[in-house]
Amino acid sequence: MHRGAGESSNVVDILEHAGNGSFLSCPSALTFEHPDPSLVPAVFAGCHGRTKPPSPGDGLRPCVLEGQASVTHLTRNSETPHSTHSSKEDAQPGYHGNGAAFVTAHMAASTAAGKQRIPKVAKVKNKAPAEVQITAEQLLREAKERELELLPPPPQQKITDEEELNDYKLRKRKTFEDNIRKNRTVISNWIKYAQWEESLKEIQRARSIYERALDVDYRNITLWLKYAEMEMKNRQVNHARNIWDRAITTLPRVNQFWYKYTYMEEMLGNIAGARQVFERWMEWQPEEQAWHSYINFELRYKEVERARTIYERYYFLNSPALVLVHPDVKNWIKYARFEEKHAYFAHARKVYERAVEFFGDEHMDEHLYVAFAKFEENQKEFERVRVIYKYALDRIPKHEAQDLFKNYTIFEKKFGDRRGIEDIIVSKRRFQYEEEVKANPHNYDAWFDYLRLVESDAEAETVREVYERAIANVPPIQEKRHWKRYIYLWINYALYEELEAKDPERTRQVYQASLELIPHKKFTFAKMWLYYAQFEIRQKNLPFARRALGTSIGKCPKNKLFKGYIELELQLREFDRCRKLYEKFLEFGPENCTSWIKFAELETILGDIERARAIYELAISQPRLDMPEVLWKSYIDFEIEQEETERTRNLYRQLLQRTQHVKVWISFAQFELSSGKEGSVAKCRQIYEEANKTMRNCEEKEERLMLLESWRNFEDEFGTASDKERVDKLMPEKVKKRRKVQADDGSDAGWEEYYDYIFPEDAANQPNLKLLAMAKLWKKQQQEKEAAEQDPDKDLDESES
Repeated sequence: MHRGAGESSNVVDILEHAGNGSFLSCPSALTFEHPDPSLVPAVFAGCHGRTKPPSPGDGLRPCVLEGQASVTHLTRNSETPHSTHSSKEDAQPGYHGNGAAFVTAHMAASTAAGKQRIPKVAKVKNKAPAEVQITAEQLLREAKERELELLPPPPQQKITDEEELNDYKLRKRKTFEDNIRKNRTVISNWIKYAQWEESLKEIQRARSIYERALDVDYRNITLWLKYAEMEMKNRQVNHARNIWDRAITTLPRVNQFWYKYTYMEEMLGNIAGARQVFERWMEWQPEEQAWHSYINFELRYKEVERARTIYERYYFLNSPALVLVHPDVKNWIKYARFEEKHAYFAHARKVYERAVEFFGDEHMDEHLYVAFAKFEENQKEFERVRVIYKYALDRIPKHEAQDLFKNYTIFEKKFGDRRGIEDIIVSKRRFQYEEEVKANPHNYDAWFDYLRLVESDAEAETVREVYERAIANVPPIQEKRHWKRYIYLWINYALYEELEAKDPERTRQVYQASLELIPHKKFTFAKMWLYYAQFEIRQKNLPFARRALGTSIGKCPKNKLFKGYIELELQLREFDRCRKLYEKFLEFGPENCTSWIKFAELETILGDIERARAIYELAISQPRLDMPEVLWKSYIDFEIEQEETERTRNLYRQLLQRTQHVKVWISFAQFELSSGKEGSVAKCRQIYEEANKTMRNCEEKEERLMLLESWRNFEDEFGTASDKERVDKLMPEKVKKRRKVQADDGSDAGWEEYYDYIFPEDAANQPNLKLLAMAKLWKKQQQEKEAAEQDPDKDLDESES
């Protein structure tokens, strides 16, 4: 009972004191007799929050209860609810019936309704976490350890006579019936009820309960099983058979009923009955395990023929068989192994052959062929095994034949020769290449490896087939970089036909097909034209070769084609044709210095010097040349070989008019020195002096230094002391300098050091350089003077020494 704030235990004391007095009821007023009349205001104060008794105007009215209680509770009009009976009224003496309880409840309700105070919320001063933290997991673990939720077992009830037993049965049956009546669909209540009746040996009642349950839910598998197990447990065989028959008729797709039914018949020794049940089961075409159970059942009783009939009867009785109802490879293999196990090898082979015929080429499985091959291997039929493996490898997709390859390899290693082992290895590698080219047909490197493998060990037709498949993958883009690998497929194909297959006509067709395929307007492959021409020459068809090369020059002229054609005519000693080809070649590419040089060398070999000189003159007069220095050097060497000194000198002068390169001057000077004529040394010195004067204005100081070093070497060998001193005075001074470096984006990248050369002639013309040299000399003298002042003893020692 809830008490308001500040309320003492006066109400309880009042009720206890009230037990010593008595309530008097009257129709108009409520009277109270007590030794201490001062408590009356406290009662009403506790009920209505007042300090004086209620007056008639307050709306209170007396209520009289007939019976044992002599005092009623006070009620306010439509405000105070009726109180309930207290549980203390029977426990404490002094209460007058139920009246005291009503007064107590009424006082509590009046206190809550009349004077409700809001309790103050306690303020938490210390909000820090507790030192010991308790988790929910710890609470659960402690509850488990202390076994707080375990209830003591109910007391055992001992029944001593039949009347008590009947009473117990009546109560239990009433409980079960009530549970069933509450929810009929809960099958567990039915099963518990039936099992309880079975425990009392009330079999008829249990049957009745099971039948009632089946009327509610006949699809419940557990209900049928419990019902049948009860009958079998109580040795009611016919009843059990009746239940199983009803179960398999009602639910024929529940395999558990069939298994238990056949097991019961077999345990009873009724083999014929079990076989009859199996036959009824097979008419429904159940899953594979049911067929195998039937076969194992027949094999347990040595009925091999009957077991074979289960596999075979489709062909004889037109009834469903295992391999037809479930046409899986594993079932055919089990059938064949069954025959093999019972030594019917001819039958087993026939089963495998029928399986291969049944699945055909569309649904081939490697496991069937592996099992077939192992069977033949056990029968020592090695040739049959090899034929089976090869037949399967040729027809089964490569990615599905991994196990087949593995077993074939093991077989060849065990029973095959070296040739057979090599064949299987080649087959495995061929399979890998097939997968690669299938994944990416334009992977020409994979095609090259595949063709190399096939060429090493395969027939010509097989090789041609692979080549045709390879060259059929034309690059999708007409860009030469995509064709560079592809064109070698054609080259290898033509070489194979010529060298391995020895078929010139087919080789010619390959070359011609490749040349027709190449888009010559965009690009061409000179090697294809040259290989074709060389092939025709080997076949002694010179007109065909010339025609091919002439066509190539006409369609797509290239330097390599001209060079190849000219080389061919040179080998044939057709010099007039070579001249014509060179003329065409120079018309096609007049900037090609190599062509001019080769043409002039040809004329030189043929002894036509004037013609060769004219070719050189024509060459150096061209406005554009790719390697002019090579051409000029060749021309000069040509004149030197002809001992035309004056012509050579003139060529050097012409070249120096075009370029002032230091190597030209050095070569010119060495030429004059090597001429061997009188005054060659003076002419050489004169060329060095002229070169030095010319290169004073040259920005490349390294080249000028190179010239002076070459001049000094010349003077060391052929000059006098004064000449050497003169050259030494011209040698530059090497100084280290710094310069600013800028990055590519124009930002400052810091400073870098570099070496520069200051020539004496340049220093004389630039007074700033003189001033800089004098400043350096003065700084050096100052440093020496400071060093002498700091260490005078050192100077003294040096002077003494």
